[in-house]
Amino acid sequence: MAAMVAEQRELGRLSALAVYRRMAGAGRMERRRRGAPLPAGRKRAKARPRRGRAGGGGSEPEAPPLAAPPSRVELPEEAPVEAPVELPVVVPVEVPMEVPMEVPVEVPVEAPVDPRPEATDAGPDAKPRGGPKAMPGGPRPAGQDGGGVSGLLRRLARLEDSRQRAAELFRWLLAPVAPAEFLGRYWERAPLLLRRGDHGYYAGLFSTADFDAALRGGEVHFGTHLDVTSYAEGVRETHNPSGRALPAVVWDFYQNGCSLRLLCPQAFSPTVWHFLSILQEQFGSMAGANTYLTPPGTQGFAPHYDDIEAFVLQLEGKKHWRVYRPRTDAEVLPQFSSANLTQAELGEPVLETVLEAGDLLYFPRGFIHQGDCLPDAHSLHITVSSYQRNSWGDFLEKLLPAALQMALEEDVEYRRGLPMDYLQYMGVANSDTVDARRTAFVEKVQSLIKKLVDYAPIDAAVDQRAKSFLHDCLPPVLTQSEKAQSVYGFPARWQDGGPCNVDILITKDTEVRLLRHGIVRLCNEEAGVMLYYTTENSRVYHKEEPKFLELDPEYTDSIEFLLSSYPNYVRVANLPCETLEEKISLATLLFEKGILTTKKPLAKI
Repeated sequence: MAAMVAEQRELGRLSALAVYRRMAGAGRMERRRRGAPLPAGRKRAKARPRRGRAGGGGSEPEAPPLAAPPSRVELPEEAPVEAPVELPVVVPVEVPMEVPMEVPVEVPVEAPVDPRPEATDAGPDAKPRGGPKAMPGGPRPAGQDGGGVSGLLRRLARLEDSRQRAAELFRWLLAPVAPAEFLGRYWERAPLLLRRGDHGYYAGLFSTADFDAALRGGEVHFGTHLDVTSYAEGVRETHNPSGRALPAVVWDFYQNGCSLRLLCPQAFSPTVWHFLSILQEQFGSMAGANTYLTPPGTQGFAPHYDDIEAFVLQLEGKKHWRVYRPRTDAEVLPQFSSANLTQAELGEPVLETVLEAGDLLYFPRGFIHQGDCLPDAHSLHITVSSYQRNSWGDFLEKLLPAALQMALEEDVEYRRGLPMDYLQYMGVANSDTVDARRTAFVEKVQSLIKKLVDYAPIDAAVDQRAKSFLHDCLPPVLTQSEKAQSVYGFPARWQDGGPCNVDILITKDTEVRLLRHGIVRLCNEEAGVMLYYTTENSRVYHKEEPKFLELDPEYTDSIEFLLSSYPNYVRVANLPCETLEEKISLATLLFEKGILTTKKPLAKI
């Protein structure tokens, strides 16, 4: 090591990349990660619905916070979303999979005034050392709420229905292409390129200053949260040291030509968290994100395809992209991502472009892609992703085993023994044999498979998928008013030698509703009736076990009533429970879990 240090000093300086290559070797290749959820157990209680039987474990969950004050980028919003400004757009023409080329065409759209977000409170330490400078330009007025993502989120918060918030955010993301047109022409079919000519369209979502602030927070670790990568001369390398990703080391890697991939920006950026927590309700599937910071004149990743629907939002600088259609039918909408590919395996791109700040590039899973930086600018983009393992085939993987189990329990035909001599005429070796016994065997299998549909618990399988989705979900971000009307704003505290303002006084006249439409799911399981919920989830994927309450079956009507009533408030007295005590008990329990809010705060702070 001393000799290496001396050698580097003779050459001028000791870089983090040089140290990593000497100590760890230069051949570490990228690895992909996946995960999956589970259920839980049972206990009874009558007056208070399963108060002591909450599911999940692990570390203390994070309370959904209110959106940040104006000095921070994550802000609650409280007004109907204004129609998104229509901007210049480039839309690749949809081409059937057999056609070898897809030609982008200009769609002229009237260009609006350039909106800008409110300034962020970055402070003198927010500029990354050794990294690119943050985007220039201060805040510009764009109506009462401001422009960019901060103003958008403030406007969305004024919508009462979380489903409408999600739909409006999706519309803003795709503007000026209408969501219906996108879903009909591009979703899972073809790439879409939107050139907006507005560098401030995503302002406030995430920046190099936010990247630097995350590093300075001291909680970013190599490999877990941050990958250091490079791709040169056809070789893709990962240069992750062990331990904490400190700014001096990270920015040194960057200065030496390495790309930086932040794997979970929602854990470090309240605004990304807020953005994704709304969008996930539109997809009905986990919405995730990675951010990518690439030095000028470099490329961080080899060509590859992914197992997610990808929305690339260019935040700063610019990047040269090439997108290639799936090479075979087997690569169309694949279940899993590819290994790194070589340039010789690619063919001609169907789309080649340079993304600038404010632009969007969408491509379906299975479309090969690669991006490299031009010599004159760095690039910062965020890839928003969804629909990982969310296909009909993935659903049937849940449904068919359950259908077969039910058929075995209820139909003796599935339990009858196979013919004693079937090994003599069945199997690959006998596949070309003409034999009446083979024909009868195949017909019997086909008959049993057709009958299997009658035993398929389709709704129960959907509920199990929904349970998994709720485990994947980010917890909701609360507005100021939502916090005041929920348990997170309740003024219980220690004062004058003891606790005060502890009693949650819900009465028959208290008006309540669900915090969000998509935060709960009823599942009728073998262990009992479970209510899964998202309010105690973590911002880090699956850091917490699935959260649930076990309810007596007589409470299911009340949960369904709350779901069907949303976004309207209902009186506790109108919950369809047998007694007033049960109505208040259920409402109190759901309020304590952050699932219900009240129309008016229960206590003055």
